[in-house]
Amino acid sequence: MTALAGPPPALDGRRAGVRLRAVQMADAEALAALYRENRAYLRPWEPERGEAYFTVDGQRANLRELVEAYAVEEMWPGVILVDGEIAGRITLNNILRGPLQSCFVGYWVARAHAGRGVATEAVRQALDVAFGALLLHRVEAFTRVDNLASQRVLERNGFTPVGTARRHIHLDGRWHDERLFERLAPWDDGFTLVPPA
Repeated sequence: MTALAGPPPALDGRRAGVRLRAVQMADAEALAALYRENRAYLRPWEPERGEAYFTVDGQRANLRELVEAYAVEEMWPGVILVDGEIAGRITLNNILRGPLQSCFVGYWVARAHAGRGVATEAVRQALDVAFGALLLHRVEAFTRVDNLASQRVLERNGFTPVGTARRHIHLDGRWHDERLFERLAPWDDGFTLVPPA
């Protein structure tokens, strides 16, 4: 069985108007505009990007890579929709199978939607994908130690802190410490590799 075969259905959100869906090549224009609009806002949290990344062609190239990784089950790349409009990105990265059955979640929400529960609901829905459709056992997340808002999003979704990775990521011109969080599948019993049928 291929866990990622075909595009997953959109997920209805508990917070009215928020849902996820897998990225599509047709998202290039909307994502380029959203990245340009939020460039300064995202700078402290995102890797350095060349000018091309903020163009429609740059987003097409990025989306092509994401769609290819999705096709070989390395990740689940999604967009966060608010009332049908793209408001951010969320990705289940580095999907590992075998004895690990895990991934990392990464996400961002446009400034216009920050502080309104959008990221919290998006992460909740991404966990549904991870533990449901993908049958994963663990989802991990890193946040910069000073990104308290993102840490609250994770804690609201049942993530627990594991520890701090010193100088873990280079962002905004310097190395930053990051906190690692984890969330185990609701079906975890300490023994079972995949959820019971």
